[in-house]
Order: sequence, then C-alpha cells, then structure tokens
Amino acid sequence: MSKQNKVSLIPLGGMGEIGKNMLAVEYKKEILIIDAGLMFPEEEMLGIDLVIPDMTYLVENKERIVGLVLTHGHEDHIGALPYVLRQFNVPIYGTRLTLGLAEAKLKEHGLDRKATLNPVQPGDSVRLGSFKLDFINVNHSIAGVVALAIHTPVGTIVHTADFKIDHTPVEGEPLDFHKFAELGNKGVLALLSDSTNVEQEGYTVSERVLAEKFEELFHRAKGRLIVATFASNIHRVQQVVNAAITHNRKVAFVGRSMVNVVSIARELGYLQIPEGIVVELDAIDRLPPNQLAIVTTGSQGEPLSALTRMAMAEHRKISIMPGDTVIISASAIPGNEKLIARTIDHLFKQGAHVIYETITGVHVSGHARQEELKMMINLVKPKFFIPVHGEYRHLVQHAQLAKDLGMPGSNVFIAKNGDVLEFTPKSGRIAGKVHSGRVFVDGLGVGDVGNVVLRDRRQLSQDGILIAVITMDRESGQIIAGPDIISRGFVYVRESEQLMEEIRIKVKNAVDKCIEQGNCDWSTIKSQTREVLNRYLYEKTKRRPMILPIIMEV
Repeated sequence: MSKQNKVSLIPLGGMGEIGKNMLAVEYKKEILIIDAGLMFPEEEMLGIDLVIPDMTYLVENKERIVGLVLTHGHEDHIGALPYVLRQFNVPIYGTRLTLGLAEAKLKEHGLDRKATLNPVQPGDSVRLGSFKLDFINVNHSIAGVVALAIHTPVGTIVHTADFKIDHTPVEGEPLDFHKFAELGNKGVLALLSDSTNVEQEGYTVSERVLAEKFEELFHRAKGRLIVATFASNIHRVQQVVNAAITHNRKVAFVGRSMVNVVSIARELGYLQIPEGIVVELDAIDRLPPNQLAIVTTGSQGEPLSALTRMAMAEHRKISIMPGDTVIISASAIPGNEKLIARTIDHLFKQGAHVIYETITGVHVSGHARQEELKMMINLVKPKFFIPVHGEYRHLVQHAQLAKDLGMPGSNVFIAKNGDVLEFTPKSGRIAGKVHSGRVFVDGLGVGDVGNVVLRDRRQLSQDGILIAVITMDRESGQIIAGPDIISRGFVYVRESEQLMEEIRIKVKNAVDKCIEQGNCDWSTIKSQTREVLNRYLYEKTKRRPMILPIIMEV
C-alpha cells in the first residue's frame, strides 16, 4: 500500500469498554481526533478518581493534529478534555451545548483561556487539512449530538456517535435519514457505529413517551416530587419542568452538576423554563409539599451525590419526609446496581414512595437497539464496518449483526484500543498497533498511580499494614531501642498484646541472626525481617498484611 492512498483509524479508547472514547483518524501527516472521554473507575481501582485514555501516541505526533471534534457533551466523550489541553493545544469543534459543557469543565481546571472553541450545528461542513467534515443530526439522551461524515481523499468515513432513532424527539429534529441515505448512495468506505444496546431486540422507545408517565406520576403524587436523573439529560429535565408547570408546582434544582448544566442549557436556549418557576433551595420549606418538584443528581447512587445524601439524612437543606415521591429516572450503569439498591432502601426507610426503572419504566435509553442498528447499516451501505462504543461482547454481537445483513466477514473489524485500522479504497486490514491503555487520575496526580500502587492498595485494604521500627547503633550494629510494632487495619494492638510481643521477639531474633552472620546492611536485615514475619503471621492468623520494617541508626 502506498502512503498516498490510505487512511488509518486508531481507537485510543472506547473499544471493549463503555467510556474514555477517543479516535484518531490519520491521513498522510495529518491527524484528526474525535472525542476525548473519560471513564469512571471500576471497583478494584481503589482511590482512583477517573480513568482517561493513554495519549502517548498523540503527544508524540502533536504537531500533526489538525483538530479535535466532540460529538456530544457526555463525560465519556468530553471528560478528558482538560488533560488533552495540558498536553497539546488544538482547535476544538462541537455544537453550542457540547462546547458550553466543555468550557465549564475547562474553567474548573483553569484552562478555558487555552482553548479555541469553534461552534458548529447539524448541516454544517468544516475543512480541517485534508479532511472535510459534515455534521449530521442524530438523537440521543442529551441535546446537541452530531454524527460525522469524514470525507478523506481515500473515501468517506461515517461515525454515528451515540445515537438512537427517535421519530418524536422532545426537542429538535429526528435523525437525519436523508443525509445518511445520501452518503450511502455516494459510497461510504467505513462505518463506525454505536454498539451499547446491541443486545436489545426491536426499537428504543421515544423520549416523548415519558411525558405521559410523568404526567400520571405528577397527578397521583400528594406530597413533594423528587426526580433523580443524569444532569446532562436535558430532555428529561424539560419533561419534568413541563409536568411541574401543568400541575402548578415550582421546581428546585439540586446537585452541583445539575445546577451547572441547567444554567448552561437555559443560557444557550436548549431548556425552556418560564420565569418564576424555579425556586432556590433556601425557599423550598416555605412551599406546601404539593407545590414543589425537586430535580436532583444521584440516579446512580453515587456516595456523595445529592440524592444519596438525602437518603442517608445527611443533606444540609433537604430531608426526606413521609409522603415524598422519589422517581429515579435512569437505568443502572453496570457496576452501580448495589449503590442504587442501597439508596432506594434508605429512601424507603425514610418514608418515601420510590419509583424506579425496574418496576415502572420511568427511563428510556439513548442508544439504538438491534433494528435501528440494522437500519443504520442499510442506510449507509459501508464497504467496511467497525463496531465501537461497547464492551467486547457488544462489539462481537454488533459485528455479527452486520454479517447477518450480508457484509463479508473479512470487511468487518472487531478492533482493540491501539489497533491501527488501515484502509485503501478497496482494502482494509489491521496494520499494527500504537501505544494505548489507561491512565489513572488520582487527586492532582495524572498517571503517577500504576498497577503496582493499586496492588499495594488492594493488599492494604484486605489485610492492613504492620510496621516494625528498630533503632540500631551505627558502630556496633546492636539494637538500641525497639522493635516497636505499629499495626493499622491488621489487628488492634491493645487486644492482641501477646501477638505483638511475639512479633517483637521474632523481629529481634531475625536482626540478631543477621548480625551474627555478619550481614549488617539494612536491605538484608529488612528482607530477613519481612520474610520471618510473613511466615509467622500467616501461620498465626492466615492473613498477609503489608510488612514495613523501618531501621533508624544513631
């Protein structure tokens, strides 16, 4: 393959996982980046705040980057933006709402002055180097989502972004069937399509269906209504506001992200809230319960979220009262089921009536199901197909769906993060691999916590730590003071005095033995002490705490 007639697609995140979406499109010496998302930590990632893609490849080639395009404003697509801009500065493109949310995020990190934000809207076209981009309207669970048609000298690549087919969206136009069909008729080299809901048969229900549900729930509720949803789901917030207006209720917004997103969406015209409807939290106690609706974060049972604090009776301004109706209008992100169940239990204990998805269907997904995914493939008629945005089983099932529609298996690629998918007008292959992976963000540290640190944290969380402090004479090598034994998360010292005494004797004997053998260097003494204690403690307790010998010399 000559260098002149190939285009490469390099996923740096979002393959085999839901989150940290990032794709590099490369032609000759130019790179276009699509999305810069983060992922929330899995249960075993103790202490980690966020996970972002490893951007080593982009940093090494930063002078070649022509732009970064954001498909929409969800965290798994814009969350890594502050970490991108610390590495290199590129022009950023997205719809007004997406850029509004991105700008708020950059302000938090003190990077808003560094960013060049270029607003676009569905129907627009932008040229970035050799790439011509068409922005196409699609529906999802947030406003301002665009799919992309990337026209390259090799052929057209279509990226659906996160999408579903909603014929009756709450706001804006339905998905632009005409544009996708037009691209399909002209010829599409490759299609990258959202795989999240590929396991679900049929069609995703329209967001507008929820309007009737909310109407019914508002009509039945006698006390306060508390609705928990994702802050970014502006259509859902609009539906709650509409129902509140119909039933003469004021609306209060709770949770930092909810307040921020609502403020940005109102300012940009994505949320229509009449004057006089919104009340501040300080004023809610002055309203009769049947005249108030509260919209809050915490639909995933996050420990520090507003709804969880209410459920645990720890919120400073809102207490759950008997007679309150709490609606959890979101489905559980895999891994959050226990947190959500715990929050629901506590809400019931506080006397609330809780309505949640598994029993009433007060949520609809923003992702396409099988029939919509088939329709997208049939509209676009791509030569090559790459399922994206899904765990590995989703990618495999989406690939099978494409094959069932008649695509040759050799033209369907199940890629992994870091794979280099190389295409010419007539052929495609996985041509190699670039450096990729996960970078952990912990506090202010980015990438300074790796697998070794996580392994230590796991051990500390399971068996605790035992510290043996010994003071030795520099000249003679004899023990002057100690051993002093400190235990944290292993045993409580006062209740295990005999064990502590035995540990002291074991440490002293190990040190004396080293001195007798003439091995007075600290590293030998430490490793001998660690080995002796490891063996002894496992025999005595069947536990393996982290053992930290500390030697001080005087």
